[in-house]
Amino acid sequence: MKHSCLFALPLALLYVTVATAQHPVLDEVAKKVVAKYQTSTCQQLMQQKAQKAPPSAGEQKAMEMLRTDPEMRHEFVGIVADQVVDKLIQCGMIP
Repeated sequence: MKHSCLFALPLALLYVTVATAQHPVLDEVAKKVVAKYQTSTCQQLMQQKAQKAPPSAGEQKAMEMLRTDPEMRHEFVGIVADQVVDKLIQCGMIP
């Protein structure tokens, strides 16, 4: 599951543009991530995983923000985990 979360987080963080995001911004980012997983086919998700570029500066800042703010991290995971993990299981991306 850790591997899958590492795949999901960068996609989610793609939409975060500043490290000082407020929780409402985090909620919107999480909603976009959920929508992406709900509308993507398994083939699209596998292609994105295979073509994943190194994290951008914005993604790196957002990852650091989630690492250092347990409340924000908990909120983010609480919003996206069920839908993302469910889709990854359906697609056979979680062993």
